Amino acid sequence: MVLPRSEVTPSDGTGARRGRPARGTAVRLGLMAVPLAFFALFFAYPVVAIVGRGLKDGGQWQLSRFGAVLSDPDVVQVLWFTVWQAAASTGLTLLIALPGAYVFARFDFPGKQLLRAVVAVPFVLPTVVVGSAFLALVGRGGLLDDLWGVRLDTSVWAILLAHVFFNYAVVVRTVGGLWGQLDPRQEEAARVLGAGRFEAWRRVTLPALGPAVAAAALMVFLFTFTSFGVVQILGGPTFSTLEVEIYRQTADFLDLPTAAVLTMIQFAAVLGVLALHAWTVRRRESALRLVDASQTARRPRGRGQWTLLWGTLAVIAVLLLTPLVVLVERSFAGPDGYGTAFYTALGSAASTDSTFAVAPLDALWNSLAYGAAATVIALVVGGLAAAALTLPRLRRGPSGRTPLVSRFVRGFDALLMLPLGVSAVTVGFGFLITLDEPPLDLRASWWLVPLAQALVGVPFVVRTMLPVLRAVDGRLREAAAVLGASPWQVWRAVDLPMVRRALLIAAGFAFAVSLGEFGATVFLARPDQPTLPVAVARLLGRAGELNYGQAMALSTILMLVCAAALLVLERLRPLDRSGEF
Repeated sequence: MVLPRSEVTPSDGTGARRGRPARGTAVRLGLMAVPLAFFALFFAYPVVAIVGRGLKDGGQWQLSRFGAVLSDPDVVQVLWFTVWQAAASTGLTLLIALPGAYVFARFDFPGKQLLRAVVAVPFVLPTVVVGSAFLALVGRGGLLDDLWGVRLDTSVWAILLAHVFFNYAVVVRTVGGLWGQLDPRQEEAARVLGAGRFEAWRRVTLPALGPAVAAAALMVFLFTFTSFGVVQILGGPTFSTLEVEIYRQTADFLDLPTAAVLTMIQFAAVLGVLALHAWTVRRRESALRLVDASQTARRPRGRGQWTLLWGTLAVIAVLLLTPLVVLVERSFAGPDGYGTAFYTALGSAASTDSTFAVAPLDALWNSLAYGAAATVIALVVGGLAAAALTLPRLRRGPSGRTPLVSRFVRGFDALLMLPLGVSAVTVGFGFLITLDEPPLDLRASWWLVPLAQALVGVPFVVRTMLPVLRAVDGRLREAAAVLGASPWQVWRAVDLPMVRRALLIAAGFAFAVSLGEFGATVFLARPDQPTLPVAVARLLGRAGELNYGQAMALSTILMLVCAAALLVLERLRPLDRSGEF
């Protein structure tokens, strides 16, 4: 017998409205359980523990240490240099990369897609490789030193140029991707009404691009503010960022109080940058109407546009390709002329003056194994987190206040981004002092390194999966559920076929960033199981032509692996990028 509707649900419908949000909240919290547990155990616990050891004395918090550390002139100098070089790097990157963003957005020319992939190669390179590439170009015995006797590794310019090299693609992708989808007819209408070319761009296009430019600038500032590998290699003893100083205070001086204070300062600064970045992203998502990027690109016309195109190609060739080419060249420039002597030496542990307990080439296989394991962890944790964030948002209550669950979800979303900015050195050292007792005695475990690497991979998985998951029509899920499918069956039948490509892209990004993780891994990698970045840093830290050449060879191998992963990702990426990196 079929019951009347009034007998199935209350006449006012409140039962249905109450039941559905409750089930949705339970599912959301269930999906968030694994990511929350992962971040609690392998991020919050080590960071809080290392900070606590530095700021506690006899069980009491010693907040006076903040004043003692901040009154140290050397620490003040480090803080000033960290902020100054990050601001200078950001400004210089915007100045050099914004013309490139316009070229990729508005011009159509042969080889554009390949060049777009090449431009992104520096971003996925480990910072140790970036430092090695610029060391081969502007350092002692580098190309400029050999040709003209010019060295920049003792100046701040080497750091600034390396940061531009590393972050050029952030601006081109974030700003250029959006620029290509802005309707050019709006600017043309302003010109018809009498505005000049620059005036029309300033009044129409620039306000629309503002949030994207701000978002790109904040990301570049974040990456350069927390710079470690580049400054460690190119800065030497003269220049030090907060991240480098945290490493020195922890590893060299065992001064945990100073390291803890510096970690808290960096943490507060990163929170502020991430909050500003989230605000700019929300502005961009809510304020723009986009068109198909293929409709806005055209061949350059006129001398000015062709000059801009060739100028951009020259910048890419000089700034992005030259350091990589020099890196490869130095890896073949052996003591007896060009050859594979340095690559051959990688297969023998005896060639490193006891720098390693194993052959340096073993670091390649270690990195691949660690990277694969870290990718699986990042996909599971990040995939569950993205699925939780994709569920429909709860509406405001009668009082107009945001539900507690919604505020909790916002905090969860911010938590996922913190590993990108919190000191990796602190995380790595925190692993050593916290994960050494049952039931989490992992100090001798092979999984210690992949767990640390996965922390950096999770944010990339979440940011790659979220836009695709949110684009899935919710009515498809509802239809499958009405037909009797369980939540697992709904995900397998509806979501998975649509997000399979995004899942592969997320896996590629997680694998690439895992290969290049250095700040935490330098503490955790055992002497007999080094990763490629750790091996490169150790070789560069020892004198001798053979050690230097092997560092160049390992850097070249690591560069080729990362570049190959990126080229595969480019073929998988959807045509509609919606202005996202």
